Amino acid sequence: MPSTLLAFLGACTLIAASPGPSTVLIIRQSLHSRRSGFLTVLGNETGVFVWGLVAAFGLSALLTASEPAYDVMRLVGAAVLVVFGVQALRQARRAEAAPDDTGPPDGARGGWAAYRGGLLLNLANPKAGVFALSFLPQFVPQGAPHLPAMTGLAALWAVYEIGYYGLYVWFVGRLRTLLSRAGVRRRLEQVSGGVLVLLGVRLALEG
Repeated sequence: MPSTLLAFLGACTLIAASPGPSTVLIIRQSLHSRRSGFLTVLGNETGVFVWGLVAAFGLSALLTASEPAYDVMRLVGAAVLVVFGVQALRQARRAEAAPDDTGPPDGARGGWAAYRGGLLLNLANPKAGVFALSFLPQFVPQGAPHLPAMTGLAALWAVYEIGYYGLYVWFVGRLRTLLSRAGVRRRLEQVSGGVLVLLGVRLALEG
Protein backbone atom coordinates (compact mmCIF):
# COMPACT_ATOMS: atom_id res chain seq x y z
CA MET A 1 0.00 0.00 0.00
CA PRO A 2 2.72 2.59 0.85
CA SER A 3 4.50 1.82 -2.42
CA THR A 4 1.25 2.27 -4.33
CA LEU A 5 0.68 5.61 -2.60
CA LEU A 6 4.20 6.80 -3.42
CA ALA A 7 3.76 5.76 -7.05
CA PHE A 8 0.46 7.64 -7.15
CA LEU A 9 1.98 10.83 -5.73
CA GLY A 10 4.90 10.51 -8.15
CA ALA A 11 2.46 10.26 -11.05
CA CYS A 12 0.54 13.27 -9.71
CA THR A 13 3.80 15.25 -9.67
CA LEU A 14 4.51 14.40 -13.29
CA ILE A 15 0.98 15.37 -14.29
CA ALA A 16 1.15 18.71 -12.47
CA ALA A 17 4.61 19.45 -13.90
CA SER A 18 3.35 19.03 -17.46
CA PRO A 19 2.62 22.55 -18.77
CA GLY A 20 -0.98 23.17 -19.74
CA PRO A 21 -3.71 25.82 -19.76
CA SER A 22 -4.29 25.55 -16.01
CA THR A 23 -0.64 26.32 -15.30
CA VAL A 24 -0.75 29.33 -17.61
CA LEU A 25 -3.91 30.69 -15.95
CA ILE A 26 -2.56 30.14 -12.42
CA ILE A 27 0.65 32.02 -13.19
CA ARG A 28 -1.27 34.82 -14.93
CA GLN A 29 -3.63 35.29 -11.98
CA SER A 30 -0.72 35.14 -9.54
CA LEU A 31 0.73 38.20 -11.28
CA HIS A 32 -2.17 40.15 -9.78
CA SER A 33 -1.97 38.79 -6.22
CA ARG A 34 -1.25 35.63 -4.29
CA ARG A 35 -4.88 35.52 -3.23
CA SER A 36 -6.06 35.57 -6.83
CA GLY A 37 -3.53 32.91 -7.80
CA PHE A 38 -4.38 30.64 -4.90
CA LEU A 39 -8.13 30.91 -5.51
CA THR A 40 -7.49 29.98 -9.14
CA VAL A 41 -5.65 26.91 -7.85
CA LEU A 42 -8.62 26.03 -5.61
CA GLY A 43 -10.99 26.38 -8.55
CA ASN A 44 -8.81 24.20 -10.75
CA GLU A 45 -8.52 21.50 -8.09
CA THR A 46 -12.26 21.55 -7.47
CA GLY A 47 -12.52 20.67 -11.15
CA VAL A 48 -9.95 17.88 -10.72
CA PHE A 49 -11.98 16.42 -7.87
CA VAL A 50 -15.23 16.69 -9.83
CA TRP A 51 -13.68 14.86 -12.79
CA GLY A 52 -12.39 12.24 -10.33
CA LEU A 53 -15.92 11.73 -9.00
CA VAL A 54 -17.26 11.52 -12.54
CA ALA A 55 -14.68 8.83 -13.28
CA ALA A 56 -15.48 7.02 -10.01
CA PHE A 57 -19.13 6.76 -10.99
CA GLY A 58 -18.17 5.63 -14.49
CA LEU A 59 -19.69 8.67 -16.18
CA SER A 60 -16.44 9.58 -17.95
CA ALA A 61 -16.98 6.50 -20.09
CA LEU A 62 -19.89 8.34 -21.72
CA LEU A 63 -17.41 10.82 -23.20
CA THR A 64 -15.30 8.07 -24.70
CA ALA A 65 -18.33 6.14 -25.95
CA SER A 66 -20.19 9.10 -27.46
CA GLU A 67 -18.23 10.98 -30.09
CA PRO A 68 -20.85 13.78 -30.43
CA ALA A 69 -20.82 14.38 -26.65
CA TYR A 70 -17.04 14.53 -26.61
CA ASP A 71 -16.96 16.88 -29.60
CA VAL A 72 -19.43 19.25 -27.94
CA MET A 73 -17.33 19.32 -24.77
CA ARG A 74 -14.16 19.75 -26.83
CA LEU A 75 -15.53 22.77 -28.70
CA VAL A 76 -16.84 24.33 -25.49
CA GLY A 77 -13.44 23.84 -23.90
CA ALA A 78 -11.72 25.38 -26.92
CA ALA A 79 -14.00 28.42 -26.73
CA VAL A 80 -13.22 28.87 -23.03
CA LEU A 81 -9.48 28.76 -23.70
CA VAL A 82 -9.77 31.31 -26.51
CA VAL A 83 -11.86 33.65 -24.32
CA PHE A 84 -9.27 33.57 -21.53
CA GLY A 85 -6.51 34.11 -24.08
CA VAL A 86 -8.25 37.08 -25.66
CA GLN A 87 -8.76 38.61 -22.20
CA ALA A 88 -5.01 38.38 -21.55
CA LEU A 89 -4.18 39.91 -24.93
CA ARG A 90 -6.64 42.76 -24.32
CA GLN A 91 -5.04 43.41 -20.95
CA ALA A 92 -1.60 43.53 -22.60
CA ARG A 93 -2.89 46.03 -25.17
CA ARG A 94 -4.38 48.24 -22.46
CA ALA A 95 -1.10 48.10 -20.52
CA GLU A 96 0.74 49.21 -23.67
CA ALA A 97 -1.65 52.10 -24.18
CA ALA A 98 -1.53 53.10 -20.50
CA PRO A 99 1.77 51.86 -19.05
CA ASP A 100 1.06 53.46 -15.66
CA ASP A 101 -2.14 51.44 -15.26
CA THR A 102 -1.64 49.02 -12.37
CA GLY A 103 -5.18 47.75 -12.23
CA PRO A 104 -5.88 44.04 -12.08
CA PRO A 105 -6.14 42.03 -15.29
CA ASP A 106 -9.45 40.81 -16.67
CA GLY A 107 -10.84 37.92 -14.64
CA ALA A 108 -8.81 38.82 -11.54
CA ARG A 109 -11.00 41.54 -10.05
CA GLY A 110 -12.45 39.36 -7.29
CA GLY A 111 -11.95 36.13 -5.43
CA TRP A 112 -15.01 34.53 -7.00
CA ALA A 113 -13.83 35.47 -10.50
CA ALA A 114 -10.44 33.83 -9.87
CA TYR A 115 -11.99 30.68 -8.41
CA ARG A 116 -14.58 30.47 -11.18
CA GLY A 117 -11.90 30.89 -13.85
CA GLY A 118 -9.85 27.96 -12.53
CA LEU A 119 -12.95 25.78 -12.16
CA LEU A 120 -14.36 26.62 -15.58
CA LEU A 121 -11.07 26.06 -17.38
CA ASN A 122 -10.73 22.60 -15.85
CA LEU A 123 -14.34 21.45 -16.25
CA ALA A 124 -14.48 22.66 -19.87
CA ASN A 125 -11.69 20.26 -20.84
CA PRO A 126 -13.11 16.82 -21.74
CA LYS A 127 -9.58 15.42 -21.94
CA ALA A 128 -9.34 15.88 -18.16
CA GLY A 129 -12.35 13.61 -17.67
CA VAL A 130 -11.05 10.95 -20.04
CA PHE A 131 -7.64 11.11 -18.37
CA ALA A 132 -9.13 10.70 -14.89
CA LEU A 133 -11.00 7.63 -16.12
CA SER A 134 -7.77 5.99 -17.31
CA PHE A 135 -5.47 7.29 -14.54
CA LEU A 136 -7.22 6.69 -11.22
CA PRO A 137 -8.20 2.99 -11.62
CA GLN A 138 -4.53 2.04 -11.99
CA PHE A 139 -3.96 2.87 -8.32
CA VAL A 140 -7.02 1.27 -6.76
CA PRO A 141 -5.73 -1.49 -4.43
CA GLN A 142 -6.78 -4.97 -5.43
CA GLY A 143 -9.93 -6.00 -3.62
CA ALA A 144 -10.71 -2.46 -2.40
CA PRO A 145 -14.24 -1.06 -2.92
CA HIS A 146 -14.09 0.76 -6.24
CA LEU A 147 -16.16 3.87 -5.50
CA PRO A 148 -14.65 4.81 -2.10
CA ALA A 149 -11.11 4.12 -3.35
CA MET A 150 -11.55 6.21 -6.51
CA THR A 151 -13.14 9.04 -4.50
CA GLY A 152 -10.29 9.00 -2.00
CA LEU A 153 -7.68 9.03 -4.76
CA ALA A 154 -9.44 11.93 -6.49
CA ALA A 155 -9.44 13.91 -3.23
CA LEU A 156 -5.76 13.13 -2.62
CA TRP A 157 -4.93 14.14 -6.19
CA ALA A 158 -6.67 17.50 -5.77
CA VAL A 159 -5.14 18.23 -2.36
CA TYR A 160 -1.66 17.29 -3.57
CA GLU A 161 -1.94 19.61 -6.57
CA ILE A 162 -3.10 22.46 -4.31
CA GLY A 163 0.25 22.17 -2.56
CA TYR A 164 2.15 21.83 -5.83
CA TYR A 165 0.55 24.78 -7.60
CA GLY A 166 0.68 26.75 -4.37
CA LEU A 167 4.46 26.79 -4.88
CA TYR A 168 3.91 28.46 -8.24
CA VAL A 169 1.78 31.13 -6.58
CA TRP A 170 4.40 31.67 -3.88
CA PHE A 171 7.24 31.88 -6.41
CA VAL A 172 5.44 34.41 -8.61
CA GLY A 173 4.67 36.42 -5.47
CA ARG A 174 8.35 36.49 -4.55
CA LEU A 175 9.17 37.88 -8.00
CA ARG A 176 6.28 40.34 -8.06
CA THR A 177 8.53 43.41 -7.87
CA LEU A 178 10.22 42.34 -11.10
CA LEU A 179 7.13 40.91 -12.79
CA SER A 180 4.99 43.95 -11.96
CA ARG A 181 7.10 46.24 -14.13
CA ALA A 182 4.93 47.48 -16.96
CA GLY A 183 7.03 46.06 -19.79
CA VAL A 184 7.56 42.68 -18.16
CA ARG A 185 3.93 42.31 -17.19
CA ARG A 186 2.75 43.30 -20.64
CA ARG A 187 5.03 40.71 -22.23
CA LEU A 188 3.82 38.01 -19.84
CA GLU A 189 0.20 38.87 -20.63
CA GLN A 190 0.99 38.63 -24.36
CA VAL A 191 2.71 35.27 -23.96
CA SER A 192 0.04 33.77 -21.70
CA GLY A 193 -2.76 35.07 -23.94
CA GLY A 194 -1.11 33.72 -27.07
CA VAL A 195 -0.52 30.33 -25.47
CA LEU A 196 -4.14 30.04 -24.33
CA VAL A 197 -5.47 31.00 -27.75
CA LEU A 198 -3.17 28.48 -29.47
CA LEU A 199 -4.22 25.74 -27.03
CA GLY A 200 -7.85 26.55 -27.70
CA VAL A 201 -7.38 26.42 -31.48
CA ARG A 202 -5.49 23.13 -31.20
CA LEU A 203 -8.24 21.62 -29.05
CA ALA A 204 -10.90 22.77 -31.53
CA LEU A 205 -9.05 21.24 -34.47
CA GLU A 206 -8.39 17.87 -32.83
CA GLY A 207 -10.25 14.99 -34.42
